Amino acid sequence: MTFFNDILDISELKGEYNENSLAICHDSLEVLRKIKDNSIDLIFADPPYNLGKDFGNNSDKWNYLDEYISWCKEWIDECFRVLKDDGTFYFMNATQNMPYLDVYVSQKYNVLSRIIWHYDSSGVQSKKIFGSLYEPILMCNKDKKNKYTFNADDILVEAKTGAKRKLIDYRKNPPQPYNTKKVPGNVWEFPRVRYRMAEYENHPTQKPEALLERIVLASSNPGDIVLDPFAGTFTTCAVAVKNDRKAIGIDINEEYFKIGLRRTGIMDFYEGKKLERDLSRKTKNKSKQDHIKIKGEQISLL
Repeated sequence: MTFFNDILDISELKGEYNENSLAICHDSLEVLRKIKDNSIDLIFADPPYNLGKDFGNNSDKWNYLDEYISWCKEWIDECFRVLKDDGTFYFMNATQNMPYLDVYVSQKYNVLSRIIWHYDSSGVQSKKIFGSLYEPILMCNKDKKNKYTFNADDILVEAKTGAKRKLIDYRKNPPQPYNTKKVPGNVWEFPRVRYRMAEYENHPTQKPEALLERIVLASSNPGDIVLDPFAGTFTTCAVAVKNDRKAIGIDINEEYFKIGLRRTGIMDFYEGKKLERDLSRKTKNKSKQDHIKIKGEQISLL
């Protein structure tokens, strides 16, 4: 009996699995609707941002912003439905989209923390505006009255102030040196995944393992089920499995699905071919659409 038997029937879905991981190649919203209520411990979602990225299946382009936001609200509601009452839900989006989704979640559910993922610049920045060097992440749960997992001791980082300078905290009795470790704040600095990095996969929006490891360690426990409905390179699932969690990843693109099979250890061969890392560089990726439409009006993003 597999770990997901009680929460999802995959008999009519394209999926592969082992004792720790399930990878599904299908539309994420359709799969979410098949998952049992209150069955997932931790969800991380990194959906298409409606910026014209090339995911190989024209899946990141909506004609109107309000259509895109409506679609986001659908999968957000489904994620909260399948999330356990004591579970945690993280999701990311573009800076220009997140305000709409933040208000929606704040009114209907509960926002625990607003996190900024800050990263280094590629060196090519706009000369017309201040370029974006971060992406927002919302950490949420169903209700502010609900308990949730937060393993503070598992995500400690170096305290760069008093401890590094060997200062004494005289507020304590007796006075003691400042702690050398602390819980991270809500601004996280991790480098973006670059071409030729050891974890690089051929995908336009791959997220770093270090970012996902902080989320997985903080908000789940060994044996918990972690879901990523827009798995992409299946980084969430790979990190979850490495840290003794169970993982479910969904992606509509078969090439990314095959990355998931390899990275989570489900299989080394698929349809008679060895699964190997694609070291080619994405060259047709668009960083943004020139314009988006809101109820028929074009709005420039430049």
